[in-house]
Amino acid sequence: MYFLKAKAIYLHFAGIMLLLAGFLMFWSTQEAQAATFAQRMANMAEITAVRVSSDKDKARIVLDTTKDVAIKTSVLSNPSRVVVDIQGAWISPEAKKTINIGSQFAKSVRLAQFDQNTVRVVIESTMNESNRNFFTLAGGNTGHRLVLDFGNVGKGSGGAAIDFGKTGSSSGNTEKPQPSTDEQTSTPVTASEGDSDKKDEATPVVEPEFTPGIKGKKITIDAGHGGSDVGAIGPTGVTEKSITLRIAMELQRLLTAEGAEVIMTRNKDTEVSPKKANATDIEELQARCDIANRNDSDIFISIHMDSFTSSSPSGTTGYYYGKGTKASVRLAQYVSDGVVSALSTGHRGVKSCNFYVVRHTNMPAILLETAFISNEKEERLLNSEAGIKKAASGILKGIKKFFG
Repeated sequence: MYFLKAKAIYLHFAGIMLLLAGFLMFWSTQEAQAATFAQRMANMAEITAVRVSSDKDKARIVLDTTKDVAIKTSVLSNPSRVVVDIQGAWISPEAKKTINIGSQFAKSVRLAQFDQNTVRVVIESTMNESNRNFFTLAGGNTGHRLVLDFGNVGKGSGGAAIDFGKTGSSSGNTEKPQPSTDEQTSTPVTASEGDSDKKDEATPVVEPEFTPGIKGKKITIDAGHGGSDVGAIGPTGVTEKSITLRIAMELQRLLTAEGAEVIMTRNKDTEVSPKKANATDIEELQARCDIANRNDSDIFISIHMDSFTSSSPSGTTGYYYGKGTKASVRLAQYVSDGVVSALSTGHRGVKSCNFYVVRHTNMPAILLETAFISNEKEERLLNSEAGIKKAASGILKGIKKFFG
């Protein structure tokens, strides 16, 4: 009898222990999955907001993102829809998932988490490839933006005809490859990042030829942001527009001393477009490109500061247009290498991009994210005279290596 009671107590206790072990295993698994998900999100772009606007010329959809993004596009029929897959992204719970646009160019837009690494954007639109233009913008209060335009998207077209066809073809966008994550060295990315601009497909890329040396070269320096556009803001309130201008002015001094002809898009705290604060994003960016193009510059360098929602990211990144010249890749590599060497920032690599200012300039062009203004250490460094001089000297070193 005693034996049976002891056995019953043992079995009851063993059952409790098994239940407890099962609970602990479940809790550990859930905790590990949550940690994995959080780690994955930290390396992905967050879609924080979606905005739409329309007028008689076009409909525009703007997605605010925490990082630059790569996209793939395709089309569907019955009804006609354009699909944009954003790679390495997730949707913020606060972002709107469905918006009615009510435009003749685009009726509505819907967002969904297509899989764990892809956000799918579906736009109900009959616009064919020639009447769509997708591109990314960096800076401003939102950090990064993906802009989707439908309608009369031709620059200076003066009311070009719009194709309201019911069918369309894929715009041929391809996923942007990722650079090396090694903070000391990086490998240039040579694969292109596509878009729907037929001009890029029709115009062959001609590699420029330069005589050795920096003397006599025409160099356009673009200090990012300015005036009403402060750019990103650091933890202590330092603005991106102030740092980029200080670096640009010091770089101008160094280049002039080397015998280069320096063209500045701005040399004070102001917008570049004649419309000033009334200019659209595109008008402001095009004004910067126009300065470089009108002056037949040899190279174009746009100076920026990177930013993220977390203060942890740090380092320097060089961007070039994926469908541009190999010279742009070399320029991005040499300049970012020079800045990393001068500032001792981590090297985040060189990346192909679709940024407006490197896409619409007619010479080797790069956009330099000098460091992270959202990182307290790098904000403090670049807000010092020593940091400004080091950054400018690093860019100069890269330019000198580029020209040989």
